Amino acid sequence: MTSTLITDIGELTTNVERGADRFGTLTDAAVLVQDGRIAWVGPAAEAQGIAENRSGVRESARRTESQTPDQFSSDAGAIEVIDADHRAMIPGFVDSHTHLVFGGDRADEFEARMTGTPYAAGGIRRTVAATRAASDDELSARLTGFVAELHAQGTTTFEIKTGYGLTVHDESRLARLAAEVTPEVTFLGAHVVPAEYSDRRDAYVELVIGEMLDAVAPHARWVDVFCERGAFTPAESERILAAGTARGLLPRVHGNQLGPGEGVRIAVAAGAASVDHCTYLDDADVAALAGSDTVATLLPGVEFSTRQPYPDARRLLDAGVTLAIASDCNPGSSFTSSMPLMIALAVREMGMTPAEAVWAATAGGARALRREDVGVIAPGARADLVLLDAPTRVHLAYRPGVPLIGEVFKDGVRLR
Repeated sequence: MTSTLITDIGELTTNVERGADRFGTLTDAAVLVQDGRIAWVGPAAEAQGIAENRSGVRESARRTESQTPDQFSSDAGAIEVIDADHRAMIPGFVDSHTHLVFGGDRADEFEARMTGTPYAAGGIRRTVAATRAASDDELSARLTGFVAELHAQGTTTFEIKTGYGLTVHDESRLARLAAEVTPEVTFLGAHVVPAEYSDRRDAYVELVIGEMLDAVAPHARWVDVFCERGAFTPAESERILAAGTARGLLPRVHGNQLGPGEGVRIAVAAGAASVDHCTYLDDADVAALAGSDTVATLLPGVEFSTRQPYPDARRLLDAGVTLAIASDCNPGSSFTSSMPLMIALAVREMGMTPAEAVWAATAGGARALRREDVGVIAPGARADLVLLDAPTRVHLAYRPGVPLIGEVFKDGVRLR
């Protein structure tokens, strides 16, 4: 058994409600990790002596957290003790929306947008061409680099979408490569209609729900569709989600990004885990989300990069909608993997408090992926932890652009 005690944590965000505090904030705290899972959480004063007397700690932990004895090993073993030096700790970020397997670059589009050219979904086809031309080794090497980038910025759980192949062969290989680095793989053959099908969109939809879905489903957990003008119609979106669900994939939706539309309605009706973007919502959309289990995933990096209006997170929160924030890391509309930046933008531009933004980037992302083992610091959860080089979580928004990610643990293993 491997055990690690992280003690002298100045501010611990557990995301486990404690009375009126939905963020489960503890001060002067400690966390015990055993075999990749959280074993105990409590006051640092009650954790003193763990390394010297494991059995005494087991009794203290049971008194503090009401845990049963079998949640702690009787084998004392060696315990690594880490002094957090009164820094803040949060759960590892859960980035529930990325597009990390692709070829090419679209910096010129970004530059053009900064001088007034509007964003349009059609630019995706440029990345499709570059991705098709890239080898598996090239795509894998780039993906490995992105994963290291995520880890360095505190992201320990992440989703990856296909959608830059748009042939049976290419969508299948993108899903296979993504599955090598995450279990959260999303089939997004319905990203745009590729150029070769521009006059035969019905045939492309049939390909997506037939041969392409058959090839990708073994590598994926989710099915997604870009329900938007310039992409897929509401009727096409419903067909694609239904086909994916019939193959055992769970639904999620890109919706209401470029203007008002039916993305939210379709997502809620399909029981989707998440509808992502949510830039343009009417009162009926907000009410539908508030009355459902569908998470509204906001992607502030997109608005930063495209100069579209930011979603009104405050309106959604006040209505009782569950929110996540994610990076939407992709080469066209949000080429950043920084969840700390997403937090800063959510606070500055979308009306969220720092605590709400951190919750949305951790527990909210976990809900958008229907995961209960990440996004929280509680006994039984995965030991995915981030020690900040800061005294509080507020500093993630207060000091934007500053590298505040100190130490990162994934399943109890230190990544940096």
